[in-house]
Amino acid sequence: MRHACHRGLGLAFAKAAHALGASKVYAGMRNTEGFDVPGLTPVRLDVTDDASVRAAAAMCQDVTLVVNNAGIVSLMNGPLDQNMDELSRTLMETNYFGIVRVSQAFAPVLAANGGGACINVLSDATWLSVPMLAAYAASKSAAWSVTNALRLQLKSQGTQVVALHVGFLDTDMTKGFDMPKSSPDLVARKVYAGLEAGALEVLADEGTVQVKSTLSSSEPVYFDPSSF
Repeated sequence: MRHACHRGLGLAFAKAAHALGASKVYAGMRNTEGFDVPGLTPVRLDVTDDASVRAAAAMCQDVTLVVNNAGIVSLMNGPLDQNMDELSRTLMETNYFGIVRVSQAFAPVLAANGGGACINVLSDATWLSVPMLAAYAASKSAAWSVTNALRLQLKSQGTQVVALHVGFLDTDMTKGFDMPKSSPDLVARKVYAGLEAGALEVLADEGTVQVKSTLSSSEPVYFDPSSF
């Protein structure tokens, strides 16, 4: 297995892949300067730049597993914020279009290497949007939708597409927030176990499991998050 993903969950995925025996692990990042982690090969990759994505795919022709982990988040007052339009575009560029660009560039690589797999990192915000995360949640919902379409289209080439839904992770992104957080290392291990078992979706924590369990009820959690 050869795997393409600097810090936080992305670094956890890369380290876990190496520990599990991947013959080569690429770590994609905008700036590779100073990156020196044993077993990981840094690759310049900016998912918001078409040329950068294509160059990374051309360099990593032996990849059999792609992890779409690039993501950004920003708090706001709500969807009526004057910056809703600008912020939504910024988040969509990374959280949604990033997945589209990387998938388009690497799908032929995966096909040439027997199909392989693609893991798309999503969120419990896919199904639970609150005002301060309105733009972020919209980007993750869009990413979930395209992940489902990718799964169907790539099935014919033997590519397994796994959606990871996870709540707050103990990373720099949530530093200073007092809430239950999952360990990136444990999440990465759980996703790889799911991949090995043929899972198409992994719910990484109990909170995410509970959120999804309400979707078909008459009172889904997104009606009233305060009841969750």
